[in-house]
Amino acid sequence: MEARMEADNTVNMEGKADVEMDENPFEPYIESLRQQLEDQDPVFLIGVIVALAVIVITCVFLKYFLTSKTVRSAVLLVGLCDSGKTLLFSRLLSGKFKRTQTSITDSSAPYKAKNDKGSTWTLIDLPGHDSLRPQYLEKFKSAARAIVFVVDSAIFQKEVRDVAEFLYVLLTDTVISRNSPSLLVACNKQDITMAKSAKLIQQQLEKEMNTLRVTRSAALSSQDGSVGGSVYLGKKGKDFEFSQLPMKVKFLECSARGGKGEDGDADIESLEKSLAKL
Repeated sequence: MEARMEADNTVNMEGKADVEMDENPFEPYIESLRQQLEDQDPVFLIGVIVALAVIVITCVFLKYFLTSKTVRSAVLLVGLCDSGKTLLFSRLLSGKFKRTQTSITDSSAPYKAKNDKGSTWTLIDLPGHDSLRPQYLEKFKSAARAIVFVVDSAIFQKEVRDVAEFLYVLLTDTVISRNSPSLLVACNKQDITMAKSAKLIQQQLEKEMNTLRVTRSAALSSQDGSVGGSVYLGKKGKDFEFSQLPMKVKFLECSARGGKGEDGDADIESLEKSLAKL
């Protein structure tokens, strides 16, 4: 009886030994690697450790940098004075007509896009006066998801130079060029008989901005990257076209006032549809 128990114990111990061997099939390799590391020069090992640490830190930094970018959720309404920005701001938010005056500060409010996603952007109306534009553009440009550039289509022919210069400043800004927000050129006041079409306004602006690019290109190297910085507009060796820009550009026609004046609805459907696609 005792002999049988001893035999069983021996079998069990051998079985456990076999299991331990099965559970550690890489033990010889691990031991060999450990021995090789011990035989290495300590300076070499420190170098390897430092290199691995640099790789880990770099990966962590890149992950943080890529996931911590500011979410751009602002839609900026910009343009010259009296182009109709503030009335357009009111129409987009409430649909109601509102008598306006020249803005000397910004106005902002949540705007819910007319799409199935229920997207909500911050609509910001910026002052149009040339003495105020730079500071407010500097304040909000980094948050811009889209820029609605409002043009007075009725007197565009008189203002084409000023419109082109302001648009040139926007598009050559380093922050705007890098972030590439959508650009919607809203050709407003289409209810007025003398209003120019969106197609004509686009063509005239391309010609004017091509001239501006030629006259200002010599000064680009001295710019400091602030508003109107050192970005070359379009493609070198070719006449300027909006299709050459890194951002999406769309010209559309609208009327914040509407064909029936104060009592009627605004004609801004094309703008609302474009905002819904942001």
